[in-house]
Amino acid sequence: MASKKTAVLVPCFNEETALPELLAELLSKFSAKTIVVINDGSTDSTPKIASAHGVKLINLPVNMGIGVAMQTGYRYALRNGFDYAVQCDGDGQHRADEIILLKKAMEATGADMVVGSRFVDKNVAGFKSYIARRAVIRYLSLIINAVTGMKIYDVTSGFRMANKKVIEIFAENYPFDYPEPEALVLLKNYRLKIAETPVSMRERIGGVSSIGFLNGVYYIVKVTIGLAVTRLRGTN
Repeated sequence: MASKKTAVLVPCFNEETALPELLAELLSKFSAKTIVVINDGSTDSTPKIASAHGVKLINLPVNMGIGVAMQTGYRYALRNGFDYAVQCDGDGQHRADEIILLKKAMEATGADMVVGSRFVDKNVAGFKSYIARRAVIRYLSLIINAVTGMKIYDVTSGFRMANKKVIEIFAENYPFDYPEPEALVLLKNYRLKIAETPVSMRERIGGVSSIGFLNGVYYIVKVTIGLAVTRLRGTN
């Protein structure tokens, strides 16, 4: 895998607080040519910060949401011949030095996608999210297990590594509203293998979560319906 090309996809919406430190970390591990900031219509200095660090910057004209931002990133990775893509959120939660853990897990398991998980190993330190949010994550994990038979603990984690098969699928078809849980079901429909590996996440440094009302009934109902529809739709 060392000789393969890996794109680091960084979706951002108003992440001027966290982005400088994150990009500095990423640039200590990866070439600027492989780091792709997808600026999702930010109104702060996010695009200027990305440009100043010399990384690839893709500007969306308005705020389209995390799903559109990530599909844009996967399309860029596909068109530019990358073999792997890592999603590393722009809020500073994900550690650049732990991307190697995703790579090692992919090599060890033969998985098509590896999810960096806060919950798969309780002995790993780090920020585990807030109590209400953890309850929703557990609920969604149970729903995904019920509709697919697949047990994933950290179903909303945005810290993920995908191989070329997954890049091709996500470039063509990626869930929009709250994509992380639905993307797991989508890959299950394609009979692809998903693995988890423990990581130590940090609390977001700044900005606003793309799931601002995670605790709300609307979120739970909408994602539950989305998971069921995605599963029933299959690969068509």
